[in-house]
Amino acid sequence: MKLLVATHNQGKVAEFAQMLADLQIEWLGLDDVGVTADVAETGGTFRANAVLKAAWYARATGLLTLADDSGLEVDALNGEPGVLTARYGGPGLSHEDQYQLLLEKMRDVPEPERTARFRCVIALAGGDGRLLETSAGVCEGRIALAAAGAGGFGYDPIFYLPEREQTMAQVGSAVKQQISHRGQAMKALAPRLRALVEAAA
Repeated sequence: MKLLVATHNQGKVAEFAQMLADLQIEWLGLDDVGVTADVAETGGTFRANAVLKAAWYARATGLLTLADDSGLEVDALNGEPGVLTARYGGPGLSHEDQYQLLLEKMRDVPEPERTARFRCVIALAGGDGRLLETSAGVCEGRIALAAAGAGGFGYDPIFYLPEREQTMAQVGSAVKQQISHRGQAMKALAPRLRALVEAAA
């Protein structure tokens, strides 16, 4: 069974494939099917953006399509960056620029008030664009006082996991897949994907 992941990020495609390695799925990214268009993420929530992307790319390709939208919510910043996580600070900023900007905004926030979470919503659409399923995952943590770790991507170096005394960029990929917001959302979606694979067999 072919499954399109609505991303140009091959690392994300590989991460999803690894999470569900036991399923007979041919995992494809947008580059694998020659889709260069990007959908404007105009939704006001992670769920709205995930559904919008899954439906659009499914209709464009006729393939079963999975799309995720995820981001960081910081309580002391009233939920920022939220749905703007990937575009935080404006165009042209690197991941490091973005998390340094966030650290600067948090400079005077005391440790107990630095609570934050990564949130992810995954949407699955049939080849006709019809929504089949959504799932969600949340990973609670805090904003570190300074960046640490070389693993992961995005805001991982400043997302501190108190129970592990490490940032998300310091834990190994196997641990990250178990505890991350994206890993939890995929676990929740797995039974539906398994049923689709069995039906297609």
